[in-house]
Amino acid sequence: MENDIMEKAEKDPQPTDKARAFFTKGWVVCVGAIICCLLWGSAFPCVKIGYTLFSVDTTHVPSIILFAGLRFTLAGLLVIIFGCIQQKRFLLPKKQNWWRVLLVCLFQAVAQYIFFYIGLANVSGVKGSVLNGLGVFFTIIIACFVFRTEKFNLIKLAGCVLGFGGVILINLGGDFSFEFTMMGEGFVILSGLSAAVAAGLVKIFSRYEDTTALCGWQFFIGGLILIAVGAGFGGHVMPTGAGSYFMLLYLALISSVAFTLQGYIVKYNPISKFAVYKSANPLFGAVFSAIILGESEQLLSYYTIIAIVLVCLGIFIINKFGERRKKV
Repeated sequence: MENDIMEKAEKDPQPTDKARAFFTKGWVVCVGAIICCLLWGSAFPCVKIGYTLFSVDTTHVPSIILFAGLRFTLAGLLVIIFGCIQQKRFLLPKKQNWWRVLLVCLFQAVAQYIFFYIGLANVSGVKGSVLNGLGVFFTIIIACFVFRTEKFNLIKLAGCVLGFGGVILINLGGDFSFEFTMMGEGFVILSGLSAAVAAGLVKIFSRYEDTTALCGWQFFIGGLILIAVGAGFGGHVMPTGAGSYFMLLYLALISSVAFTLQGYIVKYNPISKFAVYKSANPLFGAVFSAIILGESEQLLSYYTIIAIVLVCLGIFIINKFGERRKKV
């Protein structure tokens, strides 16, 4: 009996009735997901600008990792400070939940962003944003075959085929020559896979630990790991002015706000319900890259536009028609 009570207390660490009522509202899911997509979309060009502002040598991997570590350490601090103010106490995960924090940290702050930063340094912002959209498909596939919270069917298979068709098309280029490098396109795709695993873990682990604590500490620890790895292998960054620090703060806010907001949405809703809105993520990324980085020529090319349409259409089909029932 005592064990049952302790297990129940661990699985319900905070009152959830009000939070559940709020985060399950349709308009809250919609607005929250669009905010996440806007932030994630702006990250593609802003990271590239951040490389310039901090004099990051994009051919030197340790410097890229060090820059990422600075961003995510700051992001973690912002989330933890917000949680402390919100809950009026120092925000710490429970002792039995530290392994959960570290596991999310491994896939989210470490693996995902090592792949993301290195990959983005070797592809254009437009191309990177479309390739990163594959993370939505990975989320569906992992939910079906790894976490087994959804059933896979032919409709979802058709949606995945459309999405991968878009990825193939974005790689064809203007002269239709297939261009693919593991350190570029390959790492961006692996970044999406890591993010999909992290989203599934957050949904499960949020039953045992406060979502804000889970997100904040995984970012903070992950950022410190990245700093240690980057600096240990000779990474170097040098801010060029006040604008550098404002850009770093904005990049930290992107991570802290978007990932924490996503955590609360997927905690109280099916992951696929959130994923349908992430179909706009590649589009926002491509548009921001075109506006900020001047990549309008690639954005306006017909093969890129068709690729974006295929990716978004595939995600829409999966979430609109593929979710009929959940596997018990």
